Amino acid sequence: MVPPALRDPLLGKLGMLVGRLGKSARQRALINLSLCFPEYSDKEKENIVDAMFATASMAVVLMAELALSGPDKISHRIRWNGLEIVEKMAQNNEKVIFLVPHAWGVDIPAMLMAASGRKMAAMFHNQRNPVVDYVWNSVRRRFGGKLHARNDGIASFVRSVRQGYWGYYLPDQDHGPEFSEFADFFATYKATLPVIGRLSRISGARIIPLFPVYDGKTHHLTIHVSPPLAIRQKSDAHIARQINEVVENFVRPHPEQYTWILKLLKTRKEGEEDPY
Repeated sequence: MVPPALRDPLLGKLGMLVGRLGKSARQRALINLSLCFPEYSDKEKENIVDAMFATASMAVVLMAELALSGPDKISHRIRWNGLEIVEKMAQNNEKVIFLVPHAWGVDIPAMLMAASGRKMAAMFHNQRNPVVDYVWNSVRRRFGGKLHARNDGIASFVRSVRQGYWGYYLPDQDHGPEFSEFADFFATYKATLPVIGRLSRISGARIIPLFPVYDGKTHHLTIHVSPPLAIRQKSDAHIARQINEVVENFVRPHPEQYTWILKLLKTRKEGEEDPY
């Protein structure tokens, strides 16, 4: 495989080109950035979106390299910030659910932990294209673990966590108003599903925030881990805001890492239009 020092600049340019051709995805990202960061100029937002698409291409190829070549091949390019938190959970035999905002390298930490022998379980959305869905989920399962379709509910995921699998949960997609709480999100608000509190209560798991950041200049992936959240006995409104705060704290220093192309802010309060 081409060394990252040679391929990343090319992948970055390719990603930026794809991002400029994919007008609908680019427009969603710009809408999200405009609502979340109204203080940014148009040029600043365009630069973030360019960097986001560049990061996406490099992170996806790193994931493919991990799947094809194994963890030893990329271990020298992986950095953990907060590894002691993960190690303490393992030493104490704690049940864990990682709370992981949608970064472009989001699957890589789970794959690395699975490759090290840790039993992992994750919830996922099916892709519209069945071939893409099969390939993507096959890569995710490359080193073992369980995948639970979100459409099937949370019971099987909770069962896995109770059995000792470490859970992997992505909290930031918009699931509509019925079970969500409106909570502050950067400069706007978001319909956030506070189910992570329920998952913690019924599984006994600690909730550990985690966020991967890929640096196209150093070609390193840094996995940031934060201390457990104290949310088990909190209200849904409190939990929703704390989830959004986790996203803010991870994303604000690294906005190019986040999947701004998602319809994160589709659900609005009564009387407000869908921004997309």
